[in-house]
Amino acid sequence: MHHVPAYRSLPLSELQARAGAADAKLEACSLCPRACGVNRKKKEVGFCGVADAAKAASWGPHFGEERPLVGRFGSGTIFLSGCNLGCIFCQNWSISHEREGKTLTDRQLAKVMLDIQAMGCHTINFVTPTHQTAAILRALVLAVDGGLTLPLVYNCGGYESIETLRLLDGVVDIYMPDVKFMDSAHAARYAQAGDYPAVVRTALLEMHRQVGDLRIDGAGIALRGLLVRHLVMPGEIAGTEAAMLFLAEKISVDTYVNVMDQYHPCHKAYDFPELTRRISPAEYKHAVRLAMQAGLSRIDGETV
Repeated sequence: MHHVPAYRSLPLSELQARAGAADAKLEACSLCPRACGVNRKKKEVGFCGVADAAKAASWGPHFGEERPLVGRFGSGTIFLSGCNLGCIFCQNWSISHEREGKTLTDRQLAKVMLDIQAMGCHTINFVTPTHQTAAILRALVLAVDGGLTLPLVYNCGGYESIETLRLLDGVVDIYMPDVKFMDSAHAARYAQAGDYPAVVRTALLEMHRQVGDLRIDGAGIALRGLLVRHLVMPGEIAGTEAAMLFLAEKISVDTYVNVMDQYHPCHKAYDFPELTRRISPAEYKHAVRLAMQAGLSRIDGETV
């Protein structure tokens, strides 16, 4: 018997109210910190390039995520199209920037969730959900009515609106944000979001307030909590030391952190000389040491 997710404790009327509140934000869109103000209900699009309906590139069991999500049967990953960040090195740029994918009705997205559950996956893992939160909540109402009982993973870039996150309080079980940059000049240069460092700090505090530290069951499967990803960049561009100190001092020393070494030049990275190489083994080891020195005790990374 798997863990009963948070949203199963909410009355269906409350889920409907949350979906309605998120949907209302689309009329002058303020779902994310960009607050583009376009009317997505009238098919206008802002930075993310997606209107009011869900759009996804692929879905199904995924075995390349963190171990507590993958387990034995995989994480039920839904790769959503578009993104509210403009990372020039994005490895999924055809989905995030070119918005490859299929437009889905609320009922179709609900069916995708139920199909994933039928496949035996441990979670419903929404990749890049921020700008599609309204569609996700609308579809969730239908999926719950259809018998959905899997925990929801909010697998995001960390560029989140507090007001939108509050609509997800008691709905999302596992928040999995990136912490990409801790320097606003770097965030502006590489992701078109100069306010990213301030925004991600506030977002992480709210996520942790809602779900706490990551809890894992006896079989090693994540049940609920915060799981942070940090991609180590060449030349310490990502601000690893500042990121790890923030997590340890302001969130929790028990924050589960995946220090990732898979950066490689992608998409438009070759336009930036400093991003045209992979990180060295020494840079990665240094990043893991910084996490340990900050006092973090749950580091998913190579032992150094």
